[in-house]
Amino acid sequence: MNRREMLLATGVGAAAAILLPRIGQAEEPKTGFTLPKLPYEYDALEPVIDKETMTIHHTKHHQTYIDNLNKALAGKDDWLKMSIDDIVAKVKTIEDMRLRRTITNNGGGHWNHTFFWSIMAPKDQSGKPEGALAEAIEKFGGLDKLKTAVQERATGQFGSGWAWVTAKGGTLEVVGSGNQNNPLMDGARPILGIDVWEHAYYLKYRNRRADYVKAWWDVANWKVIGENFDKAKG
Repeated sequence: MNRREMLLATGVGAAAAILLPRIGQAEEPKTGFTLPKLPYEYDALEPVIDKETMTIHHTKHHQTYIDNLNKALAGKDDWLKMSIDDIVAKVKTIEDMRLRRTITNNGGGHWNHTFFWSIMAPKDQSGKPEGALAEAIEKFGGLDKLKTAVQERATGQFGSGWAWVTAKGGTLEVVGSGNQNNPLMDGARPILGIDVWEHAYYLKYRNRRADYVKAWWDVANWKVIGENFDKAKG
C-alpha cells in the first residue's frame, strides 16, 4: 500500500491527499491539477513573510487558480495530459481568446506560484549564489546590481504582477510581467521570480512594496535558483 492509499484508508481525507505532491511534482491527472505541498511550514519564512500571509496565499489564492484552471480545461483531455509547463508555454497558440485569457490568468497563476514556493527557503537555509550562477551574476555586474535591477522592476510594476530573472545562454536578464503572465509564455526561462501582487505582502508590509522586495532576498533559495539557472542556460 502506497502513502496515498494509506492516508485514504485511515480516513485522513482528500484535503490531506491533495497536499502530498512535492513542489515541482504536483499530480496532473486527467481530472485536473492539484495543489502542491510547500517544502516548508507556513511560518518558516518569518519574519520576512508572515505565517498568515503564507497560509492565505497558498491555500486560498493558489488553490483558486487551480480550481479555475480545472474548470476551464474540463473535457479538454489533450490539454489535461500536458504538464503545467507545457500548457503555459503553449497558451498563446489557443485560438479561442476567452479561453486563452482564462488559461493565461489561472494556468499562469498555478505555474507562477508553484515556482515561487520552490525558490524560497528559511532564512538560515537561504545560502548564496555558487558555481555557474555566481559567475553569471558577476558578469551581470554583481549581486548588488542584480538586486537593484530586480527592485526597480518590482517596484516599477504598475498594479499586480511579477519581477523575474531569466537566463539564456548563461546571460541574466531582469524582466517584469503583469498579472499572472510570465516569461515562459514568451519562450524565456525564469530562474527567479518575485510576486508583487498585494496579497503577497500587504498584511505585513501594507503599501511598502519596496520593503517587501528588499527583505525577500533573505529567503531566496540559492540552491534551487542555481539549479534553475543550470537548466535554463542551455
